[in-house]
Amino acid sequence: MISPSSTREHRSKPIIVVAFYSTYGHIGSLAEAIIKGAQATGAIVKPYFIEETLPKEVLEKMHAGSSLAPKYPLITPDDLKEADGIIFGAPTRYGRLPAQVSAFFDKTGGLWATGALTGKFVTMFTSAAGQHSGHESTMLTTYPYFAHHGLVYVPMGYSDPSIGNLTEVQGGTPYGASLIAGPDGSKQATAGDLSFAEHQGKYFGNFVSTFVKGKTA
Repeated sequence: MISPSSTREHRSKPIIVVAFYSTYGHIGSLAEAIIKGAQATGAIVKPYFIEETLPKEVLEKMHAGSSLAPKYPLITPDDLKEADGIIFGAPTRYGRLPAQVSAFFDKTGGLWATGALTGKFVTMFTSAAGQHSGHESTMLTTYPYFAHHGLVYVPMGYSDPSIGNLTEVQGGTPYGASLIAGPDGSKQATAGDLSFAEHQGKYFGNFVSTFVKGKTA
């Protein structure tokens, strides 16, 4: 028999869904750091991959890798229902999200109709080719989706001083973690990128945990 105290302890742990799409692995590397950070807070973290929509033949010509064999289960809209917080990750495409993520969002109409995501917390991370290639605009142009679902966005602000690092070319924004992949995709995440991503996971995990503990106190 489960005691009331142990039930309360379990319910006080937030469930955080990390849903991401990664074509070449850049977003995947940030996702692992974010997952690590969120897990460090004691949250129940559930990672998912957002389904690829391009044919295998096209992806092979693009020399794509991670989207052909995702490490985690493919997410469905119903997987978002149990979450207290959601962390979305995807590369930028012309300053907005790629079609794969938009296709997933289009499947969440049933959640919108029932208000299933209203009041849940959300944040984002991304990657782009250059320093001014859509890091922040990708997050800003996704906000309408969050607003229509009643999701509450949690930005990092400047809570991690490394966001102001000028000693190397790195990503990171007050809206969330990011990295610079380079025009040919050859640049990988820096130590600073991964550190800030881990910080985002911890910050978000603690933020959501505070809310959940308050509800169950």
